[in-house]
Amino acid sequence: MTDDKDVLRDVWFGRIPTCFTLYQDEITEREAEPYYLLLPRISYLTLVTDKVKKHFQKVMRQEEVSEIWFEYEGTPLKWHYPIGLLFDLHASNTALPWSITVHFKNFPEKDLLHCHSKDVIEAHFMACIKEADALKHKSQVINEMQKKDHKQLWMGLQNDKFEQFWAINRKLMEYPPEDNGFRYIPFRIYQATTERPFIQKLFRPIASGGQLHTLGDLLKDVCPSAVAPEADAYLQKGHLCQYFLRVCQYFLRLDQGGFLIRNTETPFR
Repeated sequence: MTDDKDVLRDVWFGRIPTCFTLYQDEITEREAEPYYLLLPRISYLTLVTDKVKKHFQKVMRQEEVSEIWFEYEGTPLKWHYPIGLLFDLHASNTALPWSITVHFKNFPEKDLLHCHSKDVIEAHFMACIKEADALKHKSQVINEMQKKDHKQLWMGLQNDKFEQFWAINRKLMEYPPEDNGFRYIPFRIYQATTERPFIQKLFRPIASGGQLHTLGDLLKDVCPSAVAPEADAYLQKGHLCQYFLRVCQYFLRLDQGGFLIRNTETPFR
């Protein structure tokens, strides 16, 4: 954990320069200027865009304002996906700043979940944390935490406080040395080119014969077509539980297959 702290900081403080513009059909009392913001990759759109909402509401009639939602080139952006994941899925090959369109009408019910408050985001985030710990520790770690620990974890993310977050999250990333790893590796592989949004299955860090699995082993088992030959040698280095801190908090872009991989526990790039 200590050895990875610089990497964790780099991941935490990753930012995406973004330009928000109001949808052209929204009714305004005067011209709406674009709003620029550095978005944290680890957070959620509806958690960090209060300033964006206030900026555009200043030029709109109140009767024209309803629930805010965002889209990129015609695709509604799912608020429950981390910002870094949204960017990598939809805009990683485009020039910066990332151009996002803001809407206040015609909410796309079939494409997006409603998000009426930050309590909804917190509930989703904690559900992901609990799901991951069920796979890693049979929920023992998360259940042994007090409510204030859960709240500190959430507030660390909400307020962009690295030390506050990791003071609690490190407990979820540890395992007894004699176990050589977690029960299962919590992960999701998001697919940018198919209708199935992501792949998720049980995968142990140690093979039945006792050998340690690598990230390459996981990818070959779950989506072998996504592993390019030139990436195979790198992916076979190191125990998967070592990669869990270093690599699985990054989206591994495998352009030939259009896949993105991230761990399911924390919304890190």
